[in-house]
Amino acid sequence: MTRTTLKRAFRDSLPILAGYLALGMGFGVMLQSKGYSFWWAILMSCTMFAGSGQYAGVDFLASGASILTTAVMTFIINARHFFYGFSLLDKYKGAGILKPYMIFGLTDETYSIVCSAQLDENINPKKYYFFLTALNHSYWITGCTLGAVLGEFLPFDSKGIDFAMTALFIVIMVEQWMSTKEHLPALLGIATTVLCLVIFGADMFIIPSMVLIASELLLFRKKLDKTDSDESGVSGGD
Repeated sequence: MTRTTLKRAFRDSLPILAGYLALGMGFGVMLQSKGYSFWWAILMSCTMFAGSGQYAGVDFLASGASILTTAVMTFIINARHFFYGFSLLDKYKGAGILKPYMIFGLTDETYSIVCSAQLDENINPKKYYFFLTALNHSYWITGCTLGAVLGEFLPFDSKGIDFAMTALFIVIMVEQWMSTKEHLPALLGIATTVLCLVIFGADMFIIPSMVLIASELLLFRKKLDKTDSDESGVSGGD
């Protein structure tokens, strides 16, 4: 069962492999362009594993930002993970010693697969989530390291590289949109985010938008659960 579970996790992680290698290399190049060696890329990718947080971390390091500023900005950038964690309480329950690493390694892309994966009876869910997290983490470490190493020997223009993470988020959203008939969560997310951006501005909109989106999803939870059940019934009948 373990080998079967690992194979399934690897298969499902292949889209993330391509994205993380590219994005990780972008981070590595960007970090190296600021004068930091590839060891910094390895250290940050092993201990942080936060794509947007690591990209922002490069600027924090280069500008000599204070610990307080770095902590506050990192919290704001990654505040969405609070909501991810709440929604995975049932899935990660009973994971034992694997759970701390699964929590540490929870990224947007891993979360997306964990929520959407339809697992067969011969797949151990908890091991599947662990393998998926570990594989994605290894892809990220590899990409960051390669980018930093290549950046030391090959000239790169790092301008615009930090947009790569935004591009990956858009791709994931499009894939989720196409894979489900229920688009209410996506529409609520887009509308709420735009509204908060207008009201609070580009520097302060993230946390208010996340709180409102979570409240809206709770409000429409029964409708969304019914839609998920209906779709599962249709796919099961096929």
